[in-house]
Formats: sequence, C-alpha cells, structure tokens
Amino acid sequence: MASLLYRLGRLSFRRRRYFALLWVVLLGACAFAAVNAPEAEDKGFTVPGTESQKAFDLLDERFPGGNSEGADARIVFAAPDGQKVTAGDTKAAVERVVDEVAGGSQVKEALSPFKDDAVSKDGSTAYSSITYDVPSEKLTEGTKKALMDAVEDGRDAGMTVEVGGSAVDAGPEFGGVTELIGIGVAALVLLITFRALVAAGLPLVTALVGLGAGICAIMALGLPTTTITLALMLGLAVGIDYALFIVSRYRAERAEGRPAEEAVGRAVGTAGSAVVFAGATVVIALAGLSVAGVPMLTEMGLAAAGTVVIGVLVALTLLPALLGFFPKAVLPRAHRAARQPAAAAKAKEAAGSRWARFVIRRPVASLLLRSCVTSSFRRSRRCEGWW
Repeated sequence: MASLLYRLGRLSFRRRRYFALLWVVLLGACAFAAVNAPEAEDKGFTVPGTESQKAFDLLDERFPGGNSEGADARIVFAAPDGQKVTAGDTKAAVERVVDEVAGGSQVKEALSPFKDDAVSKDGSTAYSSITYDVPSEKLTEGTKKALMDAVEDGRDAGMTVEVGGSAVDAGPEFGGVTELIGIGVAALVLLITFRALVAAGLPLVTALVGLGAGICAIMALGLPTTTITLALMLGLAVGIDYALFIVSRYRAERAEGRPAEEAVGRAVGTAGSAVVFAGATVVIALAGLSVAGVPMLTEMGLAAAGTVVIGVLVALTLLPALLGFFPKAVLPRAHRAARQPAAAAKAKEAAGSRWARFVIRRPVASLLLRSCVTSSFRRSRRCEGWW
C-alpha cells in the first residue's frame, strides 16, 4: 500500500495540471448532473417492523385519502384573564380565525375547537387542529402567510394565540451561518498551526472540493435532502483532517532536506496510508447504519460514506497536485528563506515538538500531572452537584 501511494503521490506531483483539470471536470460534471436531476421523492420517515409503523400502514390502507404524511398545524387560543373562550365575542373571534385558515389553499381540514371537544375544563384555552393536503416542504409561502395572518387576527381580538406543528417548523438549512463559522474557525486554527497562508488554505480548498463533489453526487442520484446533513458534517471534517496529515508530513520531509517531488511521494506513502485506513474505518462504520433496517438511516450512512470516499481520493490525488503548484509556499517563512531547510528546522523547533519530547522524557511526571488535574476537576464538579 505504501509503495503504491508513494508512486501515486509522485505521479500527481509530476502531472499536476492533468490531475487538477480532472478534478475540475469531475466537480463540474457532478454540479451539472445535480442541477438537471429530478427532484428527490419524499418517501417520508418509516421504521419497518415497529408498532407505530404498522399503525401508519393500517391507516393508509383503511383510509387511503387520509394522507397521514401531510403537514399539520395546531393553533392554541387563550382567553384574556378572567374570561373564557366560550364567551360570545371570544368564541366568535376563535371561529373567525378557524374559518379564515380553512379557506386557504392546500388546507384539507380545519377543526373548530368547539366541535372537536378541544376546550379546557375551565374554558380558558382551546386549540384547533389544521391538516394540509401536502407535506410541509411543499407548502407554498402564500399558505404559510395565510396561517400566520389568521393568527395575528386572533391576537388583535385580544386573545393570546400561538401556533405550532410541521407547517410552521423551519426545514433543514444547508450552507448557512453555522458552516461558515466552522470554516472560519478551522482556517484560523490552520493558520496558527502552519504559520503559512498557503499551507492553511490547501486543506480547506481540497475539503471544499471533495465536499462539493459529494453533495452534488448525492443530489444527482436523487437521494433525499435529509441525507446531506451527515454528509456535510463528515465531509468537511475528514476533508480537512486528511489533507492536514499529508501537508504536515510534506513539511516534515522538506525540513529534512528532501526535494519537493520526493517529499510529496513520501508524504502520500506514509500519511496517505493512515488516510486510507482512517477513511475505510469511517466508511465501514457509516455503512453499518444500514444494519438498523431504517431506510432513512441507510441512505444517510451511504451518502456520508460516499462523501468520505471522495474526500480520501481528493487528499491522495488533488492535494499532491496542488503541492506541485506551491512546493515552497506551504513551508514556514524561515524554511523558505534558509538555504539549508534541515538547519532551519533544528534552529527553531515547533512548540508541539518540544512538548512531545518533554512528555516522552518524563512519562511518569506527565501521568501524575494528568491524574492530579483530572482528580481536581472531578472534585470541583462533585462539589457543584454535577457528579
């Protein structure tokens, strides 16, 4: 394995333009296929063999028009202090809100709390159940706006009105602020660790390329959008992690005085072997989700596993090619300026290396220090009632 990866790394370095072009073409092809792919079919969430799933299947069999997968909403009405929702004006206001919702598009049924026996014993609160003909992700903005407008009308009448349910729950969002913050933090940590802008940027670039290809492939295959969540998290994490292994090894090989091509080959042959083993372990674990027998978990696991495979391939082929474009830019500034890289490495050893040497030289003291810190931490938590 190591010798094969060694040759692959050197080949990617020498033919860097072809490998870079190959990944650009693959990413473009996946994006084109994703854009032109039909919309993924919503299969719903099913757990075969469970009592609840048998009940849903029985409902669909006995009442085929029931559409148990349709969106729902529940409007809760609370009368002003000292009043009841069954009073004349308040009751009329509740019925107006229900009628207003019932008249909207995509509404299958809007039940009045007074006809559905959904009023509290003291008469202070009541709720109305709303069902729709389509799932929540297919509700139009006009339908949602009509529901919220009716709720506001109820509040204007002096009642406290709240609404919940799948019709108003926000669906999953991808590529939002959370992911941007995560990428920004990762970039800052990489920049502090490597002290070189290119070295910090390469793991991010390769991770984004692999993640983009993986997500586009998921969409092109018509898998549900829910499968993207796990693939997004794992794809970004392993993409940065695997590239980090190889870049770190490449810098170490260059610091020992080896030429760029040889350093890339050794980095892919050594750190790349760890990347392959780690990636295979993650893929097997994710594929193991199919053992649960839940279709959604199976799809999520296989989609994430495919994204991890792409991340491994990117780290083993595209990253060495990019190192060929920037053979010296990934090195620390002191190493780039020095004529003897090995001498520069010895002159200024990294803080992490010095700490590792200290732990190896004094293993007993390090273990005792860790035990003392752990015991103090547990005692403090026990005093606070956490343990």
